[in-house]
Amino acid sequence: MTDQAKVRRHAERVRELVASVVRTQIKDPRLGMITITDARITPDLRDATVFYTVLGDASDQAATAAALESAKGLLRSTVGKALGLRHSPSLTFVLDDVQDQVKQIDELLAAARTADAEVQRLAARAEYAGEPQPYKLDSDDDEVDSDDDEQDEDRPPAGDGGDRR
Repeated sequence: MTDQAKVRRHAERVRELVASVVRTQIKDPRLGMITITDARITPDLRDATVFYTVLGDASDQAATAAALESAKGLLRSTVGKALGLRHSPSLTFVLDDVQDQVKQIDELLAAARTADAEVQRLAARAEYAGEPQPYKLDSDDDEVDSDDDEQDEDRPPAGDGGDRR
């Protein structure tokens, strides 16, 4: 059984190594504006998944994916030597579509804002379905309450009726 902290450390190290090699050693012209965002490694340390983003359109993303596939051997040997493991982990590259998700969330938030504004506009013109005061008020109760208030005024306030020595 492998320690989870060790797996996390190795995954972070794989991310750093791949980013460094991509930046310094790979000179493929197909490689676009790439950012290595994350790496995950299996508990047996045999398979690593590297997530990346590419600035550009779909053709730039496809060209970068092809460049990474062709450089996979160099990357795997570099990672294996640096980690010092018995077996070099096999690398799998996955396009991280964070920008697409962010764009979709922004569109959903904009739609929610317009729907909220519409609800507020309709609520501003809304009127009660019935009377403004839906509860019945008894006029007799008002007179009884006013009589009680008069009696309370004649009494001394509480806590002020004693000797002070």
